[in-house]
Amino acid sequence: MNTQPAKAPVIAVVGPSGVGKDSLMDALLERVPGLVRQRRIITRAPELGGEDYDAVTEDRFATLCSAPGFALHWQAHGLRYAIPRDIDELRNRASGVLVNLSRKVLLEAEAAFGTLIVLSVTAAPEALAARLSARGREDSAEVERRLARASTPVPAGLSQVFDIDNSGQLEEAAKVAETALMPWLQPERA
Repeated sequence: MNTQPAKAPVIAVVGPSGVGKDSLMDALLERVPGLVRQRRIITRAPELGGEDYDAVTEDRFATLCSAPGFALHWQAHGLRYAIPRDIDELRNRASGVLVNLSRKVLLEAEAAFGTLIVLSVTAAPEALAARLSARGREDSAEVERRLARASTPVPAGLSQVFDIDNSGQLEEAAKVAETALMPWLQPERA
């Protein structure tokens, strides 16, 4: 008989740039006991800010890929992103593990992690445009490219997808996301 508790679900927070994925994750971390966030590894310079991530060079990323040091990796927006293998340690002690993923790797993520809950975050186009401009990481041409990709859907065939509208107050979006997640979370662990 297996007495090991089930691993906590991986909660993929996905959506277009500027939709408020990191803000939603922060709100969920405050609201839901036992949730943790998995930091991503990104080939972005550390001084560029934004989310809390581990910056690596292209060479280091390639070394980690061949090790294999990643549970999942992909390329987007001219950068390389990865989820380290230590996500399994988090899954053994958390009620759920939040991670910012790309929509294009969701089927691969579900295959890799098993229990994957997708929070597909959306916002009105004018809200996205304002948020992208305000953060100042992209020039106007890149803002336009990101807005053009904003309506890309999540791939078909995923087990659990919840749509979260983050056009208005963050608190409302967090409440909807929390309600969607509650049946899937593991009991809080010591």
